[in-house]
Amino acid sequence: MPPTSPPLTRADASSPAPAGAQDIGGAPPHERILLAARDLFCRDGIHATGIDRILQEASASKMTLYSRFGSKEALLREVLALEGAEWRAAFFASVEAAGPGPAERLHAVIPALRTWFIGERFYGCAFMNAAAEHARTPWLREMTQEHHGAILAYLAGLAEAAGYAEPGILARQVLLVMDGAIAAMMVGGDTAVLDISALTLRAVLAQPGA
Repeated sequence: MPPTSPPLTRADASSPAPAGAQDIGGAPPHERILLAARDLFCRDGIHATGIDRILQEASASKMTLYSRFGSKEALLREVLALEGAEWRAAFFASVEAAGPGPAERLHAVIPALRTWFIGERFYGCAFMNAAAEHARTPWLREMTQEHHGAILAYLAGLAEAAGYAEPGILARQVLLVMDGAIAAMMVGGDTAVLDISALTLRAVLAQPGA
């Protein structure tokens, strides 16, 4: 994987739903390229976004892009690494804010998605979207598995702390509810998905063993 860019500071990085386009005008050229590529890849798709469009949005040169990232594929790797890290940190923080108890936090998983769903920058899961465009790309599948693996580990930790007999299985069930909500919201755009998903989550968490 190419070297990781320096940490980026964003005013909207505290929620899983960055709302609206970021102001990248004052950032160094390589950061402008990374942030512009992220917005375009997530919003318009990877295949539909050409290098020239990214450079135009970033007000940067091809020399900067290829000297810093090397290729569009390498740029995509860094985009997904950044998007995944920020999304997970924001999602985990939102769940943690629901209360001190692990059971409270598990019940907060779907409500924690609300800000993302209703924000201007909801385009679905960046990893699922990328995998749909590049289903046969091994490194992308690995990155997607790592992203989901980190979420599963977090959910399993909560489930174990809450006393569930099979925390790993429960974590997978909860993640399926989350992924289903994301996909349904992506297709239909109806925030009622949140209410239905919350009911489904409640049924999952009510199973014996906790």
